[in-house]
Amino acid sequence: MRYQRSSRLFKEAKEVIPGGVNSPVRAFKAVGGNPIFIKKAKGAYLFDEDNNKYIDYISSWGPMILGHAHPKVTESIIKTTKNGTSFGTPTELETKIAKLAIKMVPNIDQIRFVNSGTEACMSAIRLARGFTGKEKIIKFSGCYHGHSDSFLIQAGSGGATFGNPSSPGVTQGSAKDTLIAEFNNLDNVSKIFDKNKNKIAALIIEPVAGNMGCIPPKKDFLKGLRSLCDDHKALLVFDEVMTGFRLSKGGAQELYGIKADIVTFGKVLGGGLPVGAFASNLEIMSFLAPKGEVYQAGTLSGNPLAMVAGYNTLKILDEDPEIYSRLEKKTKKLEEQLRYISIKNKINHQINRIGSMISIHFTDYPVVNFETSKKGDNIYYKKYFHGMLDQNIYLPPSAYESYFLNDAISDKDIDLTSEAYNLVSLDF
Repeated sequence: MRYQRSSRLFKEAKEVIPGGVNSPVRAFKAVGGNPIFIKKAKGAYLFDEDNNKYIDYISSWGPMILGHAHPKVTESIIKTTKNGTSFGTPTELETKIAKLAIKMVPNIDQIRFVNSGTEACMSAIRLARGFTGKEKIIKFSGCYHGHSDSFLIQAGSGGATFGNPSSPGVTQGSAKDTLIAEFNNLDNVSKIFDKNKNKIAALIIEPVAGNMGCIPPKKDFLKGLRSLCDDHKALLVFDEVMTGFRLSKGGAQELYGIKADIVTFGKVLGGGLPVGAFASNLEIMSFLAPKGEVYQAGTLSGNPLAMVAGYNTLKILDEDPEIYSRLEKKTKKLEEQLRYISIKNKINHQINRIGSMISIHFTDYPVVNFETSKKGDNIYYKKYFHGMLDQNIYLPPSAYESYFLNDAISDKDIDLTSEAYNLVSLDF
């Protein structure tokens, strides 16, 4: 049996962990079957408990941009561990990575490290409310900013997977100050601002959506949001947990030439260890404790292991900017081959890509927001996912997730992926 040990481990896990997993999308509910338990990874590959080897297209949902177990990163973690894992005090490492991040990212003066993207987005919104003195926020249907109460209102990704975008346990009091807009629809956002004059503290957005599949912004959409926020004296918050340090050294701000007021980070920033951060200019960050009155704290924030892993990852990206052109070239090649095979085999499809983020949607409709993303044929996606898994290709176990390529993936890996898709698609 190909997945015998994984199946046994999943059965054991369900006895002691809700659903057998510690993050819902891992449970394979969207695609059926049992999840694969991974025991190790190296470069572009995952190895499961049954000794199957897979070409990995999720890169731990984004962080492993250099590939798994990059020697410079892992060696720095091992060396740092010998001096202790957490002190609850300031360390020089925190300042080093802060300086490097500020150097790489445009339009930020200071950065505060936390332990997850959820925590970063939650803190950014609190800071925005404290700075503006206003309470309401705008978020976009299908965008996911972590599982803080304010954000679990028509969220994408896991929420969409389970058909439950508004989670039980989120109170009406929390929900009432979150206004929902449609991604890539500037008129819709403008109307929300007009109906809530002088009440909106911030607009938060994934500048490239990654939780309803990969959905880039339409031309001038982000520019329009910048103007609306300026006109209504609201802060523009870019959730760059996915896109930060991935789409370019300076993330989406650099790629699109748009200045956000607050930016959140995670994933790549930690080099594979738990991390988050939020950053802004000196004026806004001065409202944050201990200098200001907006409170935020964390026992393990800025811990040495996450800081050294992140520092060495960013240092490699900063010193070798060709990584981004290599990733772009390989992801474009994957896009072209998937498109060619889909057309050849008469499969309805849309492929969205920006940089090293890509997704395929089995639909005739252009996928530009959450509603059009939901038009995808999930029956096709299930066949696609399991067919590719059986061909040793590990894809996101949900149609509402982006792929994330890493620098270790080779042209040969992409050719093998295309051959697998050609074989699998014949059974659609």
